[in-house]
Amino acid sequence: MNEPMELTETFVSREDKYKGRFLDVHVDQITLPNGKPAVREVADHCPGVAILALDDRNNVLTVSQYRYVFSRVLMEIPAGKLEPGEDPAAGALRELKEETGAVPDQFIPMGHILPAPGCYGEVLYLFLARGLQMGETQPDEDEFLIQERIPFDEMVHRCLNGEIEDAKTVAAVLKAKLLLDL
Repeated sequence: MNEPMELTETFVSREDKYKGRFLDVHVDQITLPNGKPAVREVADHCPGVAILALDDRNNVLTVSQYRYVFSRVLMEIPAGKLEPGEDPAAGALRELKEETGAVPDQFIPMGHILPAPGCYGEVLYLFLARGLQMGETQPDEDEFLIQERIPFDEMVHRCLNGEIEDAKTVAAVLKAKLLLDL
């Protein structure tokens, strides 16, 4: 059997390229495990949250919105950025209320994911919400959303056939499928 290989890359220097409101971009010079130099281009993003909200009929509350980067509308679960120092559960409850008007009786953490660890430094916390009490939405002034309720089984199907491409939505739906045995 082979000895385990050291995989750690060592930081050498950083050149900041862009500082934004919630996204910073930098280029790092690093040393590979074999001692050779390399470059890593990194986009650091503030942490985020995503919520799979199920109504009493096991419909998923979704929001569709135009995603400029891909020049099209995507269907997703409610999600958003955390404020600096904000607890992920508190931020998730805030985002769920803002985007859907829902306040859950049951709120369960489903872990976190790293959406694109090759170059994108974001941690995204996933939650499951049930026992929803519906109220008014309060979207951000730059958010334009279409809300829908999609049967859970249909969401699973859409995730598996590639119709739903958003990573956080796919991860949350498939985690919930296993956790809830639906």
